[in-house]
Amino acid sequence: MTAKKNEKKSPVSQRPSVGFGIIGTGMIASFHARAINALANAHLVAVYGNEPESVKKFAAEYKVKAYYSLEEFLADPDIQAVTIAVPSGYHGAVAIPAAKAGKHILCEKPLEITLEKADRIIQTCEENNVLLSPVFQARFSRPVRMVKQAMQAGRFGRMVLASAQMRWFRDTAYYTKSSWRGTWALDGGGALMNQAIHTIDLLLYINGAPDTVFAFAGTLTHSIEVEDNLCATVKFRNGSFGTIEVSTSCAPGFPRRLEFSGDKGTVAFEEGRITRWAFTEPLPEDEEAKTNFTGSGVHGGSDPAQIDSMGHELQIGDLADAILTGRKPFLDGHEGRRAIELISGIYESARTGRPFKFKH
Repeated sequence: MTAKKNEKKSPVSQRPSVGFGIIGTGMIASFHARAINALANAHLVAVYGNEPESVKKFAAEYKVKAYYSLEEFLADPDIQAVTIAVPSGYHGAVAIPAAKAGKHILCEKPLEITLEKADRIIQTCEENNVLLSPVFQARFSRPVRMVKQAMQAGRFGRMVLASAQMRWFRDTAYYTKSSWRGTWALDGGGALMNQAIHTIDLLLYINGAPDTVFAFAGTLTHSIEVEDNLCATVKFRNGSFGTIEVSTSCAPGFPRRLEFSGDKGTVAFEEGRITRWAFTEPLPEDEEAKTNFTGSGVHGGSDPAQIDSMGHELQIGDLADAILTGRKPFLDGHEGRRAIELISGIYESARTGRPFKFKH
């Protein structure tokens, strides 16, 4: 049937939308697919993976094209951006070819497992004029934005303490069912690099860069190469002190917690729930923090699948808008490397038994 000559397209059909392809078919790839499908400014085009049956099943579930060759996947003109959802140690191996093919990139955390590899990805994206956004979806939550705004407004006064705590639990099967988990080569570390990196990112995002760190790490309850428990003390460049506690041994698993204290106020939150909001100079908007933005309390303390895709929706939507409008994404590659830098320093301190001082 031919459309009438003067018939107008609906506003929805005219709305610009970025075509995304997903690299990987595991659990987190499904989060990406659901997030993309929920957005008005993005649509899912294709999936690529190195396990044919998984790719076929994933493509059928989301009704997209299946690719078994990375070169053919990256040659698809309908794909303007890719999301990377493969094991951490493979991020560079797919991100760099994607950037050279002119595809914008959303990459799961960590951007890569070493600073050197992360910097290669950032450099390649800049050289090929493509946008790069590492996944730190927690930055997009309302509670985090409120704490960041309070910090920027100087409401904390002089910062004195900033702490991060992640007491999660992972059973033996979590590590044994995926050969890459718990390895230095592909996981890049343990509880700190894999699970706590989101918490580390928020610690830095809100309180600023580190100056010096000292750490202890150990493998206490799992048969893995990397640490399942770690404690660190941090001196930040703003003069405040901090502590970091991370574990995948704390049964049954609890929400991640962050707390920031200055001489004029203290704020704490667990996942998306604000649990403390107190300032010596109250403002009317403080009631919003105490009553309206308490969060769902959903967390991955005992099961990594127990998170929703809302944060991914917000970040992928931001990247799609940046592509369509020509602006920078809210969270770029240089922001993504900050957590890797702190984690690398923590690991070096734990390895040597000495404080590690960061370059300014």
